[in-house]
Amino acid sequence: MSDQPWTQSMPEEQFSRMREMLAAPSPIGLEGAMTEGVIAPYLEKHCPEWKIHRFRGNAGIVVDSKPDDDTALSVMVIGHADKIRMQVRSVGDDGKIWINSDSFLPITLVGHEVQLFSENPETPGNFRVIEGGTIEAIGAIHFAEAPVRDGTKGLKPNQLYLELQLHGEERKKQVEGLGIRAGDSIILKRPIQRGFGPDSFYGAYLDNGLGCFVAAEVARMLAEDGGLQNIRYLGAFAAYEEIGRFGSRVMAGVMKPDVVIGVDVSHDLDAAPGVGDRRYTPNKMGAGMTLSVGAIITPTINEIYQQVCIENKIPIQLSPCGRDTGTDGMAAVLASVDSAATSIGFPIRNMHTMSECAHTGDVLASIHSTFFALKAMDALNGGKGMTAEDLRTGHPRLDSATALAHPGMG
Repeated sequence: MSDQPWTQSMPEEQFSRMREMLAAPSPIGLEGAMTEGVIAPYLEKHCPEWKIHRFRGNAGIVVDSKPDDDTALSVMVIGHADKIRMQVRSVGDDGKIWINSDSFLPITLVGHEVQLFSENPETPGNFRVIEGGTIEAIGAIHFAEAPVRDGTKGLKPNQLYLELQLHGEERKKQVEGLGIRAGDSIILKRPIQRGFGPDSFYGAYLDNGLGCFVAAEVARMLAEDGGLQNIRYLGAFAAYEEIGRFGSRVMAGVMKPDVVIGVDVSHDLDAAPGVGDRRYTPNKMGAGMTLSVGAIITPTINEIYQQVCIENKIPIQLSPCGRDTGTDGMAAVLASVDSAATSIGFPIRNMHTMSECAHTGDVLASIHSTFFALKAMDALNGGKGMTAEDLRTGHPRLDSATALAHPGMG
């Protein structure tokens, strides 16, 4: 077996960093626990000479390797820090805290432990956390309608509630006395841990603390390597992705990068149940990083990724997409900024559940391929680095494609 990092088990120290990042309580709109609590201190430690940019309207941050250089080609690598969350809708007289399910399937939430974050109504800006609650819907099989019991009918979002095990009189007042209000955020409580399968791991919120982990690790590796001579690295940790990729498009609009690389989870379509007749590309967990093809992807950037993966024997899988990558790789076009772009990631299973699972080798492949791609851009033009003009004049010309005949033809 090769001794390259992407072919080995992820070291425990690195896995612990990944676990800490993914465990940060950062629901949509409240991403500061990850960006300021975990990522910023890590970047300040490993990239002390770099600048961290902050924003007025959200808790996203961007680390900048050349903050005073507006001439260098800028490459923004984006992960998103926000987590899908549930929200309090109302409180019933029996103390049930009715919630919404956001982008979760209701059936995947029942019985799972959560954390509720509540702003103190008497001191706005002061948040408290309530633990020990679980998400419920029916109460017991005995109370379910027959179609639910036999599986022909599922749960509805408006059946979900948070169970805090309250008892006694005036349970609604007990809840209200805690200061719990409509709009309070609720997130799943399940930090990642190593799985049974070799080099696997599982837990909640791989989507998309993993993208942030890649962007941060690339920053660390570049700084330890002495930095890039000609390329300006912008490691971005965005807000609001799960509700429309609003944070990353603000970042792109403000900083106007020359290149955008979105880093996000993709699907293990080979193992996806019940979709065989849809003829999906059979990408799979453990077979390498994914590279998007289609939508607004710039072939020139994909060419660099594929070349460095060939040279370094990094496993790579192509992931076709139609009009939209579905990731922060769309940030620049959504912000009306002229940037080259691509989107990379790693196939996971059970997306948007508390048991998402992935392979550490795919994550490492994404980290190292991005590092090598940036180094390759830095070395172009005889060591002077890739320029914006290279991107403008480097678009493929299919009218000059060479004819390909069957090898058996005379």
